[in-house]
Amino acid sequence: MPNYKALQQDLTDVSQFLIALGDPKRQAIIIRLLEESDCDGLQVSELTEATGLSRPAVSHHLKVLKDAKLIDYRAEGTKNFYYLNHDTTEIVKLKQFLDKVTQIMTTHTK
Repeated sequence: MPNYKALQQDLTDVSQFLIALGDPKRQAIIIRLLEESDCDGLQVSELTEATGLSRPAVSHHLKVLKDAKLIDYRAEGTKNFYYLNHDTTEIVKLKQFLDKVTQIMTTHTK
């Protein structure tokens, strides 16, 4: 029998990550960062061009993505360069949660 309390905790653990992924503006930022093959990162001004958002709006979305551990940044003098965080811990947590749910769902349909 599945441990639904543990499953609820797993969902709680990935909820911040899901919120970050769920917004179309943040999705556009993630896709733009994925397009950066050299991984040097992009400045806010480059992300405003790519998304059509204002600087404050991009900064807000970057904070949400950073809090969800999806992106990070490096500073060069007064310039910040944002890039996708290569730590896949949160992605692995989400995948494990989805695997458990899939297993429960396929077991219940048999």
